[in-house]
Amino acid sequence: MKNIVSVQDIHKNYTLGTFVVPALRGVSLDVEEGEFLAIAGPSGSGKTTLLNLIGCVDTPTQGKVAVAGNPTGSMSERQLTRLRLHTIGFIFQSFNLVSVLSVFQNIELPLLLQRSAGVKERRERVRALLDRVGIAEYAKHRPSELSGGQRQRVAIARALVTRPQLVLADEPTANLDSVTGTNILDLMRELNRSEKTTFIFSTHDPRVWSYASSVVRLADGKIVDQVSAEEAVRAVGVAGPPSTRTT
Repeated sequence: MKNIVSVQDIHKNYTLGTFVVPALRGVSLDVEEGEFLAIAGPSGSGKTTLLNLIGCVDTPTQGKVAVAGNPTGSMSERQLTRLRLHTIGFIFQSFNLVSVLSVFQNIELPLLLQRSAGVKERRERVRALLDRVGIAEYAKHRPSELSGGQRQRVAIARALVTRPQLVLADEPTANLDSVTGTNILDLMRELNRSEKTTFIFSTHDPRVWSYASSVVRLADGKIVDQVSAEEAVRAVGVAGPPSTRTT
């Protein structure tokens, strides 16, 4: 299988006043198409920074990033915008839904920005995803009328409506209770298997690692190792997800 993401020796520094704070220090990573990859590590380890660089919402201080065969460092802002819009889906920790839009309209929004689908196709895609993530009855609701788990399902549907090759999820269960978080991960994994969409998600929670095809562990801006989910969970002695799911 070919790589959908290739990261080569990237460094990312942030300047705070007179101080230079290194967020990533020489990270290299290849991600194959169809993977369900976890980026693990404590807060401040560089997980979100790495996702932002892969997602073309930030640029590295040094090093190279390629997404779907596109070397992002040599692309114009217009080309990067097109890559984000057509190739990458984002699931944010804080959901980032538009409060004045309905659930249906939030999911439809990326298709409107693409300007590539007609009204009928947009409606069909949105309705199919509403059914898929189990919130069809909330199509006319506003985000403020939904629970955290329901809003996260809207965010997942919005990320998938353009049929992206790659979905990036930053701490997708951080604001959810354990049962809802488990259901969200089940949904993401099922979509990964059925749609062959590549997922890269960040987490600091060892209980979430067992869902991944493999786990990349970060510490202090560097990759410590890349291991199987079983190895990662066994190393910290944390039980995996329960065998019985609730929906």
